[in-house]
Amino acid sequence: MTVSAYVLIQTEMDKSAAVAAAISKIPGVVAVDVVTGPYDVIAKTSADTMDELGKMVVSSVQKVPGINRTLTSPVVNL
Repeated sequence: MTVSAYVLIQTEMDKSAAVAAAISKIPGVVAVDVVTGPYDVIAKTSADTMDELGKMVVSSVQKVPGINRTLTSPVVNL
């Protein structure tokens, strides 16, 4: 069973498009959208396990230049 999550991302001023483009190239990122509101970019992610998902966010997503903060929200299948 795969694990999915949405990663909500706050970026530096005028960096949303560049951050979205960089994140879209990361393996495990399914979709990326630039949005308005308290977050600037939202990425849908997928991995085989929660550990792999966490490692992808910490070692790949959070290292993209221009990101100030992320919030990861795992999908709950009820």
